[in-house]
Amino acid sequence: MGLLTEGRPLPWPETKALAEHVRRHGIEQFINHYHKLKDRKGDTLKWGDEIEYILVRYDEQQKKARVVLKSQALLEVLNEKEETNPHACKSLWRPEFGAYMIEGTPGKPFEGFLTHFNMLEPNMRYRREEVTELLERNECILSLTNFPRLGCPEFTYPIYLPQPNNPKSITMSKYYPDEATFEGHPRFKTAAKNVRMRRGEKVAIKVKVFKDKNTQFPVEGSPANEPDMVVLDATGLGMGCGCLQVTFQATDMQEARALYDQLAVMCPIMLALTAASPIYRGYLTETDCRWHIISSSVDCRTPEERGLNPQCGNKYYIPKSRCDSISSYLSPKGEKYNDLHLPYHQRDYDRLRQGGVDHLLAQHVAHLFVRDTISLLDEKVHQNDKEETDHFENIQSTNWQTMRFKPPPPNSPIGWRIEFRPCDVQISDFENAAIVCFVILLTRVLLAYDLDMLMPLSRVDENMKTAQKRDACRKGKFWFRKNVLHPKDKQSHIYMNNSSNNSGYEERCGDKMSFDDYELMTMNEIFNGKSNGFPGLIPLIYKFLEPMDIDGNTFGVIDKYLRYMQQRASGKIITGAQWIREQVLQHPEYRQDSIVSERINYDLLKTIQRIQNGKDVEHILRSG
Repeated sequence: MGLLTEGRPLPWPETKALAEHVRRHGIEQFINHYHKLKDRKGDTLKWGDEIEYILVRYDEQQKKARVVLKSQALLEVLNEKEETNPHACKSLWRPEFGAYMIEGTPGKPFEGFLTHFNMLEPNMRYRREEVTELLERNECILSLTNFPRLGCPEFTYPIYLPQPNNPKSITMSKYYPDEATFEGHPRFKTAAKNVRMRRGEKVAIKVKVFKDKNTQFPVEGSPANEPDMVVLDATGLGMGCGCLQVTFQATDMQEARALYDQLAVMCPIMLALTAASPIYRGYLTETDCRWHIISSSVDCRTPEERGLNPQCGNKYYIPKSRCDSISSYLSPKGEKYNDLHLPYHQRDYDRLRQGGVDHLLAQHVAHLFVRDTISLLDEKVHQNDKEETDHFENIQSTNWQTMRFKPPPPNSPIGWRIEFRPCDVQISDFENAAIVCFVILLTRVLLAYDLDMLMPLSRVDENMKTAQKRDACRKGKFWFRKNVLHPKDKQSHIYMNNSSNNSGYEERCGDKMSFDDYELMTMNEIFNGKSNGFPGLIPLIYKFLEPMDIDGNTFGVIDKYLRYMQQRASGKIITGAQWIREQVLQHPEYRQDSIVSERINYDLLKTIQRIQNGKDVEHILRSG
């Protein structure tokens, strides 16, 4: 979930009063840090994944499954290895929003060697096994985007009940008890409460129900004028979803900015391709993935900022939640495609420009800082702006956008990084590894061929809406460039561990492009290509790999992942969301009423557990 610092959280009135303090000092910290590191060059590719898992407990007699609230106890054991011998750890573990969630990463980054793809899936498998050893026999760890009955009665173990009428409740939710939020770090409950306090009301997440033959309306808790909506009213019902993220290090700031822009175009594409969460609060819905749900769950905008009331004072209309798609490109090549309304405080932008930050980066940072802090620790109020960056990271880490541009930490060997954030987590380690492999190889191809996938951000946002529709991977069409190859493409190849040559970066990115037409394409066309047209991303990756001296085992692993991605994009293999739908619709207890009962949920999760344990591979090979 971002920056986790220990300390005493301030109550909302004090946090609110210090919002300008955090904003002012956060910007000063960024300026100081920027000048120390803007000329840093020569870092090599390092990369890693983050998987957010959920913990499940089965009641074998009653055939029920619940999330088990024991992540804090597990972390105390798992983190002992890191504390005693951090250099020997094969995995690292961190808390997540839910008390039933846990985040796992490799113990150290993978590096820029193709052979490291051989290590990825085994490391994911090791993480799962490491946690499983600490669980009881009727418990398991699942890489599942959303627990299907999250928010239903008695969905936790131990059982806790929501307290919507208790003013001391964190969220005052009708569906999500406070105890389901992670207790071991103050940030999570503080942020959940302050989202509600700043917004002036509970969050309102609305998801349209999939209408089946016997679906009854209105849905319980739906608004009078929206009887077909499942309503979720707590931050935990969105931030309690899991995901798959990929972070990688660039050779320098310019390369990081260029890759940030190019991959932003891929965010809705990968969201649709990885869609794996069609069920919310026990209902089949018309969405296949989590993005709108998490976006709404942390939407702390006031009515004025949402455009619901006349603007007053210094309030700005802010079109998006603090968790949403990006709103501006960072590289000079992307500037002409910045066609979205980008609110920021002029004073903040001016200070960044006076501090020597270029226009594109200044407006990006100023836009991040249009948000107030939603969690502030007493011990971190007063900082040394020349040496510390906690105020900057406070705002940066609570802007949960599809991409994150990450400056190097203070006094660290870590370089400029990019975090790719849109993907739903997949059911199996194989699928997660295939997605990570594809993303990393795509970054190499982007640099090797100087590909240009940029288009107006308004089109990217249109794609985000398309990506979240039911079966968008097979049925949707997405805006994409007709030609991504540079007219002066030299067909050069860079190896995984080579730094890119950024000489002439400013001039090249400033060129007028004559091939910036784009059109609606299917997922199959984007990944696999069109006859006499767009070559396809996967064929470009194979072309990049062709001249390399790759051992047979390594090529076999990469080839297996890429062919899987090709088949997912073509529809020959369905998404996790479509597979989950089929499991529900074909269940003997399903009543064609859109409801995922306790027994259906139990059987579904048992099947998923078998797949993850390698005992039932039909999911991976399932033909559409």
